[in-house]
Amino acid sequence: MEIDYLTLSDFEKRDKRVLLRLDINCPLDPTTNQILDDTRIGSAKPTLDMLVDARVAVLSHQSRPGREDFTSLEQHSTLLQKHCTQRVRFIDDVMGPAARQAIKELKKGEVLVLDNVRLCAEENLQERGEKLTRTNLVRRLAPFFDLYVNDAFAAAHRSQASLVAFPYVLPSAAGKLMERELGALKRLLEEPDRPSTYVLGGAKIEDKVPVIENILSTRKGDHVLLGGVVGKVFLKAAGQRFNENEEEELAKSQQQVEKAKHILAKYKKQIIVPSDFGTLERGKRVNVPVEKMRGAGVSLDIGPRTTEDFARIINRSKTVVANGPIGVFEQEGFETGTRSLLESMANSNAFTVIGGGHLAGYAGILGIAERFSHVSTAGGAMLSLLAGEELPAIVALVDAAKRHKRSSAKS
Repeated sequence: MEIDYLTLSDFEKRDKRVLLRLDINCPLDPTTNQILDDTRIGSAKPTLDMLVDARVAVLSHQSRPGREDFTSLEQHSTLLQKHCTQRVRFIDDVMGPAARQAIKELKKGEVLVLDNVRLCAEENLQERGEKLTRTNLVRRLAPFFDLYVNDAFAAAHRSQASLVAFPYVLPSAAGKLMERELGALKRLLEEPDRPSTYVLGGAKIEDKVPVIENILSTRKGDHVLLGGVVGKVFLKAAGQRFNENEEEELAKSQQQVEKAKHILAKYKKQIIVPSDFGTLERGKRVNVPVEKMRGAGVSLDIGPRTTEDFARIINRSKTVVANGPIGVFEQEGFETGTRSLLESMANSNAFTVIGGGHLAGYAGILGIAERFSHVSTAGGAMLSLLAGEELPAIVALVDAAKRHKRSSAKS
């Protein structure tokens, strides 16, 4: 996909009414419902700095209906105030009379945070942008604004009204975070420095298999290192057996195991799977070679031999991309593999990119996040792009840029 969009620098912003779509979806403490990590909220600062003379209304979401962390954005707005110079206000309405009146009354240099956009049933629809322009959300809010800005890269793989419809009815631009994210990923997708290595872990195997297939078939990756559930699925595809409980879990991913078999048949030399694991046995960590996993405890981390192999390949690489932890690092004694991965990347001279909330969050806990070339705020959107898929929100911005340029040429 050609990624040619307009940015904030292409528009006059002073005293304009700007509808800003952010992704400030944050992890919440399940007991207190308080925000645990405001990294995504802080990432909005560069865009808000460019809108300091505008009248800004923010659309964003927190979780989705039916989940325990589905809540209002009131505490998000309080934290947003810490990261910008403008006065920030919150209103517990999204598109009703109270919200529209508050938008009318916005003063230059103010930011109004509208409530969780997923309180609107229409926002939970997945449709084309043109069709979603007919939603009440767009019809009621669009007339109040001069410019729409999308800075929600982490949600760019969704085709929902707040992300894909406004660019069809308003002049539209990418925010600073969106620019930075797409710039880093474009470097990976066009011509990465070689050798290029991808490290993929985590539990969502269905998200990772298309990435593995795409980066190998397009020759963007020279090595793919696998850990977590992803590593076990590919080992299973290669004929490895695990203990009874893990076999039952892997049986649920049989479709992905079959896909992994086809990928291994083509690219076995480039795919590096774990040669040993850190397992939990009688409350303690025990390192077990892969050939003995059938009689071992549950595997929660890669083992020391795999850790060394991964570090050696990373140290020789000039591009390294990691998405998802390669062990259950939250559990004491099983953080070794993921910590070693992040430290190896941080110490290398390669162009390094990490993505996914868990991995980025752990880099922050280790105090090494600033040593990476790029830390993505996204998990799913980054994976979709690396899998060769179009991101609906980016498509909408690209189409908006084409219409804007045609309109400018006529005038």
